Formats: sequence, C-alpha cells, structure tokens
Amino acid sequence: QVQLVESGGGLVQPGGSLRLSCAASGRDFSMFLMGWYRQAPGKQRELVAHIRTSGNTNYADSVKGRFTISRDNAKNTVYLQMNSLKPEDTAVYYCNVRHLIISTLNYWGQGTQVTVSS
Repeated sequence: QVQLVESGGGLVQPGGSLRLSCAASGRDFSMFLMGWYRQAPGKQRELVAHIRTSGNTNYADSVKGRFTISRDNAKNTVYLQMNSLKPEDTAVYYCNVRHLIISTLNYWGQGTQVTVSS
C-alpha cells in the first residue's frame, strides 16, 4: 500500500522561505514522477513542479526561479524548497507520485497548508 507523508508547511512572511518534504513508501518508485501541486481557495489544483528519477524537472511559470524541486531516490523522498514566497503562493500543497506509463498508479498526499502573510 502506497503512503505519502508530507511535512514542512506553515506560516511565513512575504519574502521568506519554506521547505516541504514528502516521503513515499510501499513500492518501487523508480518509474514514477514525483511532484507537488497546490490548490488555493476557490481555485483549481495546479502543478507546481515535478521531477523524474533522472533529475529532469518541470516548473510552473509562476514559481520558476523561486522554487526548487529535488528528489532523493534512495529515500523515496521529494522536496520543494520555496524561496521569495509571495502571498499568492498561499495554498494547500499536495505531494503527488504517478507512474510514467500506467495512469491508474497515481497517488496523493494529505496536503499541507502554506500561508504567506505579514
């Protein structure tokens, strides 16, 4: 059974930083894309960033240059370093892992709240 355990959310002032972590367990994740999505109140869930086992990454335009996604394959853990945070980054952030080929192998974390406010 796949489990995703997220940590690292919280309240931060504009311009500050936070680091999110997501530890995955329950199977081999070498064929999985690992990433982060976010959902703000009244808005649809959107991709923030994802990373392949190879280290190749993809970012939403709104976070490029401010957020960095990384992955520790030995620990099956994905990280999101968020710098220069803005109030519009406020959202629930969800960890996601999904198989590169088999679309039904798609898993979500429970979500962690990130609030950027003075």
